[in-house]
This record gives sequence, C-alpha cells and structure tokens, in this order.
Amino acid sequence: MIEPRANGIHEGLQLIGTGKAFRDPLCHMIASTHMFRDFDWHDIETLSEYTQAYEAPKGLTLFKEGDIGNYVCLIIKGKVDVYKRDLNDNEKIVAQIGAGKTLGEMAIIDGELRSASAITAEQTDLILLTKDNFLRILNEKPGLAARILLQVSRLLSQRLRRTSGQLVDYLEH
Repeated sequence: MIEPRANGIHEGLQLIGTGKAFRDPLCHMIASTHMFRDFDWHDIETLSEYTQAYEAPKGLTLFKEGDIGNYVCLIIKGKVDVYKRDLNDNEKIVAQIGAGKTLGEMAIIDGELRSASAITAEQTDLILLTKDNFLRILNEKPGLAARILLQVSRLLSQRLRRTSGQLVDYLEH
C-alpha cells in the first residue's frame, strides 16, 4: 500500500517534477488520459494545481482490496494489474490498466473500501488526485468538479455496461 511519508511523498513513489517548470508537462500528461482528453486547456491547467505526478517501480502495490480509498490514479505510462480475491481468498487478475486509463475513481466518490488490489506490472508513471484535493476542487472550483464527476459517471457507466455484457455471456455458457 502507498503510505504517506512525513514530507508528503508516498512510500515507493518517486515524484517526477514540481513547480512552474513542470506545470506544462503535467498538463500534457493529464490531457493524454481518456478521462480528461476532452477537457479544455484552462480546466486541465486548473486540475494540474491539485495533482502530482509520480514514477512507480514494477511490483509496487498501489492499494489493496479492503483499504480505505483516498486517491484516483491516472496512468500515464506503464501498466497496472488489478486483482480481486475469489471465494477461496486467492487473488486473481481481473484487469490490466494501461496508459491513458484511470484507476480507483470510486474511492473519491463513494467513501467505500477499495474493491480490488492494484500492483504495477512494470515501471509506471502516474498522476494522483487525492480525495482531499478533489474535495478542495468541489469547494473552490465547482464547475470543474461537476465536469470531473460527469466524466467519472460516464466511465463507471461504460464499465457497468461492459461487465453486464460479460456476465450475460458467462451465464449463457
């Protein structure tokens, strides 16, 4: 699990960059994700003020099933394996999330425990939007927060439709 250090950088993650010189690269990273690719540049610049980019080594556990969820990950480069425990308490890979995708969106919305575990399958660059920073966006930039919530809703709806289709296929066999 990612544990915050006293200086705010999470254990196992290496901060990629900070400050004004890194703002433009960070904005381009955010714009490269499916979730934010349709946002206007002003919204992306604003969002960048609430996020940080990190490099994660292969094999790093980003979070475990049952953990308290306190951030969403935007995968910029690399891959993350998503694991779920079965009835026998064995972990099975249920998805692999690659560049441009997001992971852990429900955690900043519903306050529930993590529904799966996530471990980097290779060296991965990612951007974190913490729940605290999302709540700050809600208070400080409600229009941007509404657009983010709409994107999360669309994403979760697409995933539910895909999962429902897979369930029907599974039940037919």
